[in-house]
Amino acid sequence: MSYSFMDNVRKVTPYVPGEQPEGKVIKLNTNENPYPPAPAVGEILAATDADILKKYPEADIGPLVRALAKEYGVDPKQVFVGVGSDDVIGMIFLSCFAGEKAVAFPDVTYSFYDVWAELFRVPYKQIPLKEDFTIDIDDYDGQWGGIIIANPNAPTSIELEISKVEELVKRHPECIVVIDEAYVDFGGTSALSLIPKYPNLLVTQTFSKSRSLAGMRIGFAIGSEQVIKAINDVKYSYNSYTLNRTAIAAGVASLSDRDYFEKTCARVMKTREAAKKELAALGFSFPESKTNFLFVTHESVPAEYLQKELKKRDIYVRFWNKPRIDNRLRITIGTDEEMAALFAALREIIGQCR
Repeated sequence: MSYSFMDNVRKVTPYVPGEQPEGKVIKLNTNENPYPPAPAVGEILAATDADILKKYPEADIGPLVRALAKEYGVDPKQVFVGVGSDDVIGMIFLSCFAGEKAVAFPDVTYSFYDVWAELFRVPYKQIPLKEDFTIDIDDYDGQWGGIIIANPNAPTSIELEISKVEELVKRHPECIVVIDEAYVDFGGTSALSLIPKYPNLLVTQTFSKSRSLAGMRIGFAIGSEQVIKAINDVKYSYNSYTLNRTAIAAGVASLSDRDYFEKTCARVMKTREAAKKELAALGFSFPESKTNFLFVTHESVPAEYLQKELKKRDIYVRFWNKPRIDNRLRITIGTDEEMAALFAALREIIGQCR
């Protein structure tokens, strides 16, 4: 039966997140940090009086905004905080990409970008990556309503060098250029230093990866005061109280322990470099990674088969049945013990195919 009232309902193809399995599994499919957040986070949560939850949080997320401004050496008016970088970038699409010209982003990148564009009725164009999955900024020549690039890119793990990022921003003063740096803390170079020079540059980051707070949903953007105000104006018109009190306190606590943050990132990167050697010995190839994951393909065993066989062994990795990347897996870097279990399983699976 056809219901006429459904004619007025917006229909979109939703973003499909990675599986969130329950039980005792090795979860290497959603790029979470395998290590706990800074000890100060646990301490602040343990000391939190539940009575504070009866009151609304600060609408301007002031304590966390100020902590971020201090951490990154900017004015608090240059900082926007949202519910994970997904919320932050969603607000950017809604507020900064409101013109008639198309927004440009790579064809192989974070698969939420085209979902937001469709949802908010933003015209867009996907620019093909090169055969080696790198970005050529010459391909972005033209007039755009905005540009957004994940750097390092996901799921490819490849970083666009900072000189190329600057050249891209410099070439496009007609639009806001967003550099999505969800993975930059794992060996990448941030574009934050360019913000004083380019008022059209926005840099977004997240607490979900390097700060081990995926469950708290904290993201932020840093840019010019003018652009940040525009995003805040949209936020206050849509949902004034975005981050809850617990998340704000956890975010501030996380920023208080720089030493722990750096040691955890270094630990992940060390495991990543060791994993590259193990995977190469098993017949895998992959781009150079500046992230907490590897984007791999095997010389003879199909990616989908590997993903299914690993899942049978309670090891989860990410597979996309999409053009250009349908024979690749994205493997999150876990603990050394988790990676050892992965390698053992892969040796068994690949051995059975020979």
